[in-house]
Amino acid sequence: MGAQPLEDPLDRTRFPVDPWALVELRQDLGDLGKTETLFAVANGYIGLRGNPEEGRVAHEHGAYVNGFHETFRIRHAEDAYGFATAGQTMVSVPDAKGIRLYVDDEPFLATVADLPRYERRLDFRAGTLARTLTWRTASGNTAQIATTRMVSFAERHLVVMTYEVTLRRDAPLTLVSLAINRQDGEDEYHVSGPDSGVLGWDPRKAETFRSRVLRPELASLDEATGRIALGYRATNSGMTVALGVDHTLETECPFTRQDKVTDDLAETRFTVAARAGAPIRLVKLVAYHTSRGVPPAELAARCDLTLDRARRAGLDKLRRDQREFLDDFWARSDVEVRGQGATQQAVRWNLFQVLQAAARAEGAGIPAKGVTGSGYSGHHFWDSEIYVLPFLTYSSPGWARNALRYRHTMLDAARRRARELSEGGALFPWRTINGEEASAFYAAGTAQYHIDADVAYALVQYVSATDDCDFLAREGIDMLVETARMWQGLGFMRADGSGGPAEFHIHGVTGPDEYTAVVNDNLFTNVMARFNLRAAAAAVRQIERANPLAYREAVARLGLAPEEVADWERAAAAMHIPYDAALGIHPQDDQFLFKELWDLAATPADQRPLLLHYHPLVIYRFQVLKQADVVMAEFLCSHEFTAEQKLADFDYYDPLTTGDSSLSAVAQAIMAAEVGYQELAQKYFAAALYVDLDDLHGNAADGVHVASAGGVWSTLVCGFGGMRDGCGRLSFDPRLPELWEGITFQLAYKGARLAVELTQTGIQFTLLAGAAVEVWVRGEPVLVTAGAAVSVPPAGQGPRLIGAPTARDIAGTRRSDGSVITASVPPAVDPAPPESAA
Repeated sequence: MGAQPLEDPLDRTRFPVDPWALVELRQDLGDLGKTETLFAVANGYIGLRGNPEEGRVAHEHGAYVNGFHETFRIRHAEDAYGFATAGQTMVSVPDAKGIRLYVDDEPFLATVADLPRYERRLDFRAGTLARTLTWRTASGNTAQIATTRMVSFAERHLVVMTYEVTLRRDAPLTLVSLAINRQDGEDEYHVSGPDSGVLGWDPRKAETFRSRVLRPELASLDEATGRIALGYRATNSGMTVALGVDHTLETECPFTRQDKVTDDLAETRFTVAARAGAPIRLVKLVAYHTSRGVPPAELAARCDLTLDRARRAGLDKLRRDQREFLDDFWARSDVEVRGQGATQQAVRWNLFQVLQAAARAEGAGIPAKGVTGSGYSGHHFWDSEIYVLPFLTYSSPGWARNALRYRHTMLDAARRRARELSEGGALFPWRTINGEEASAFYAAGTAQYHIDADVAYALVQYVSATDDCDFLAREGIDMLVETARMWQGLGFMRADGSGGPAEFHIHGVTGPDEYTAVVNDNLFTNVMARFNLRAAAAAVRQIERANPLAYREAVARLGLAPEEVADWERAAAAMHIPYDAALGIHPQDDQFLFKELWDLAATPADQRPLLLHYHPLVIYRFQVLKQADVVMAEFLCSHEFTAEQKLADFDYYDPLTTGDSSLSAVAQAIMAAEVGYQELAQKYFAAALYVDLDDLHGNAADGVHVASAGGVWSTLVCGFGGMRDGCGRLSFDPRLPELWEGITFQLAYKGARLAVELTQTGIQFTLLAGAAVEVWVRGEPVLVTAGAAVSVPPAGQGPRLIGAPTARDIAGTRRSDGSVITASVPPAVDPAPPESAA
């Protein structure tokens, strides 16, 4: 069988191919939640779901501000020392998207109206969500409606909306602009959790609140200007939020205006004597400001500053500024996939989502769903460092620096958490908003100690790519030292009794694969801990040589002793890396291979994902993976493994990997490309590319999978482009799919900007800015200088393997102790509805 084109799963009669926009030509209430996510607009600080302005029906009327959250005490049925207690969840701020239209007193309901024409467009270059509609009213009139929505990148706190209506014949027309604080609504604070009384609860969703979250402290109307302000304080966290709303109605038709403000509702009503053919345009400006405790009145004053500046600038300039910001982003960040129109559109949608999650997230992190939905409670995980920051480091390094500095603000809380777990150094939380551990299930939460090494990995990758020695010396070194201290205390030296040297072991941890929990010597954890220990030691010695003053300051600040550095180096050198000589693979942990195989091919589709259908203890007894674990380690620390080891490990673990995690397809695609399974690599690439666009995990309604979106870049650049950045080298070993004409991307590297073009005839490098750059192509150095592109012929694309083993191929093989591996599927039991909480 020859190479197959990438399958396009979208209905192109509804979502036509457009390389620079996601366009919808037909509404469908059956996937309302998904499209609210797909058409969300955000800037990393503010996020607005893609609800229609008039919509009363919604999956989630969400308006979010990054980091704005409520806290609650985690209640454990059986508590124990050190269990997480600080629950946190992102909550919706007052929603100012609403604009309602009435013609002849008939309400326009976008989801059920007679619409001969409908188009909705999320424009990746303009940074706007626009709709153009034709509405036939029940009375026989026709309204041409055009709306736009923009969350400004240039003005971090600003939202700009327009709503324009033109009637075919004269009629009374009313526009009602709303800002609503929705409290205790099912569409806002989801019912979720084992005590919710809802069948099929999903731990990926946000928590339930049964009492008021936002308490009103400000509701004001400026009689002179008509400007409205609302302000609130979160009941438990004490965080505060204020929004200001400004309106301008542009029309030649006579109209009146009426404003009304209450604690939870601000309403501005324009009553217009509309004339046939005369446009009526409402311009609505909204400003959001939040704080950990500043009084809402002060935040409202900041909203005034934002709105005053926006009014002076005017709508045209605000849009030009947005376009300039986007032009600059795409100039340095685009990945062009030539000859693949549908793929190109999907790639740009994904990169646009990373932009919307990270661009103006200054002082905050990058939540798993960005600010597009309430999924995962707005928490930050390892996703940011491993899946999102590589894209930012090599395209927008300033944004990567912001994300790392946000982690640094958590360092004191991480030190406290390490003490709670009887360790030295610092242990970053598995999931959090404010720096405190928020994972109630320690086996798949706190036990994932690898979060420390993930942070260290992203930090080292950033410093290596940027030469940002200032960040390393002032903040980065603190994180490296404290995480190394944690590993040094967590692990221990032990000889195996064979007479060989003692090895460093790490017990009682969980790797990225949450279907195998609290194990000894998890390979991913050990490999990444070794990286962390080596990186910390190297950084200390580098600063000591290059910046003695910074070194002395770090020693004093951290209480760093010279013997600590030597201890880290010894631990790294002695790190136990599991290996089974009989099977020729690296065991995922020291007991993984002694379990029975889970026969995924025989598992009914309606029993997936496994975590929603099987008790964790059932899953833990089998060789089955939620996501790539060993395979991911071999991508991140590629130089630590041979090509033969990577192929053997991929062949063993890929059939056992469910892909129940949206993160898994990225690692599988990259490593499938490297070891030679080109068609399989494209299959996994499609799974990452369309995870939200085609709702492959059934939870796109809860927000964008930002890590998977960032992983799309890694799959293109590191998978098909074959880029690696280990050992201080930027190297390439391309694996371009056979049917692709080529891909082009840019990299920010050590102050230079490098264009990379990969085609079937070779790879070409062009220096766009900065000093000469040395790269490596298939083990050979290539110097790229200004003035001329450098081309390297293909010299083969590496192995191209057809097919891949299945779990049934593995069944029957023998372990190192001579026992035979068997496979089966445990019986599933449909869960009964959990009892409602009293």
